[in-house]
Amino acid sequence: MNYWLFKTEPDAFSFDDLLQAPNQTEIWDGVRNYQARNLMRDDIKKGDLVFFYHSRIPEPAIVGIGKIAKAGYPDHTALDPNSKYFDAKSEEKGESRWVMVDIKAYRRLKRVVTLKEVKEVSDLAEMKLVQKGQRLSIQPVSEYEWKIICELGGVTKL
Repeated sequence: MNYWLFKTEPDAFSFDDLLQAPNQTEIWDGVRNYQARNLMRDDIKKGDLVFFYHSRIPEPAIVGIGKIAKAGYPDHTALDPNSKYFDAKSEEKGESRWVMVDIKAYRRLKRVVTLKEVKEVSDLAEMKLVQKGQRLSIQPVSEYEWKIICELGGVTKL
């Protein structure tokens, strides 16, 4: 199993939105970065666990855990001219060059783990989330980092 961190702006799609989705499952679409796309296409597998990270808020934080319900497949929004994620180059080719996954809510952390807290833990100094210039919306998380964040969030059993 692999571990990941997915960033989202809660006013666009929050962990609560995921909890309220049918079967607490939703597509993770609209990723338009090649590196993130490649992770979704090649590395993220069904059953992998995901930290749900709320960004672009006064106190960015990890708020919950999701589970990959369906591994990478073509992002159909790239072909929809009415979608905010429409991609003219995909339309020209007649197939999406972008990928999406399905994510299912797994559990809310007992307490959110703020970015500030993550930065204060020396054992998390190598975590992608705290690296300068690291802006990728999908990031790998090591098993060691995963365990520390879960502990900080009050989750002892998954």
